[in-house]
Amino acid sequence: MSPSVRHFISLDDLSSAELRQVLDRARHLKAANARGERVLTLQNRVLGMIFEKASTRTRVSFEAGMAQLGGHAIFLSPRDTQLGRGEPIADSARVLSRMVDIIMIRAHHHADLVEFAAHSRVPVINALTDLNHPCQLLADMMTFEEHRGDIRGKTVAWVGDGFNMCHSYINAARVFGFRLNVATPVGYAPDPKVVAESDGLITLTDDPRIACKDADLVVTDVWTSMGQEEESVRRLKDFEGYCVSESMMALARPDALFMHCLPAHRGEEVDAAVIDGPKSVVWDEAENRLHTQKALLEFLLGALH
Repeated sequence: MSPSVRHFISLDDLSSAELRQVLDRARHLKAANARGERVLTLQNRVLGMIFEKASTRTRVSFEAGMAQLGGHAIFLSPRDTQLGRGEPIADSARVLSRMVDIIMIRAHHHADLVEFAAHSRVPVINALTDLNHPCQLLADMMTFEEHRGDIRGKTVAWVGDGFNMCHSYINAARVFGFRLNVATPVGYAPDPKVVAESDGLITLTDDPRIACKDADLVVTDVWTSMGQEEESVRRLKDFEGYCVSESMMALARPDALFMHCLPAHRGEEVDAAVIDGPKSVVWDEAENRLHTQKALLEFLLGALH
């Protein structure tokens, strides 16, 4: 791997100033897109997209983003590549990174993504692993700031599983400077190693109402993530009381927002009245995956200065 190659494995791979640069550029690209302007900064560049898990928003946003910037995207699944037949990860990385300009990976295991990046000649983007989901946090931060301004000094409530999305919110609290209240059932707390790196900006509880008290933003995710389907019955029982309801949102600040990375299960982790209500910004949040990832692609390919 060239020492000059920049990856986006977690939010920590970019400085706070660089993340701010990406978000500022994303707002510019969103405005240009709304005006119908063509911004062809990645002409003739090729993105390789490796998906070990299903995807709607991630695949469409990256593929559409490359097309809008004048580039191309190639979709690769284990069924279609030698990765699915046992080719070593390092070998696939060495080959693919000689053929495309940048690679994004949605992987079951974070260690596989790290190994791939270690042997890649080109930038590698984490499009979700079992550890974190940094691309989603770019969209979430952009969305909050569109509606409420700078998130620094605000309070965010995470309600649900202390899994990959929760880990990325813990990372974001440190990078973007907000307080984070994490409410998870007993046995579903976030990874202690991730918590230890939070610079004391997070509070852990098993009471979602305590977490939501005076929050500026309330966030949740599905209770059963991809790969955990066999646990779904037990999880439904364990997460009883963690559905983000109107009464829970009423504990937050009057102008609090609600976010969910989608897909959502109404009546489980969130009530329909909340996700479809006036405090919800989930559709802007989903759209902003497109704009933030376009800016990220530009940044990692040196087209954003």
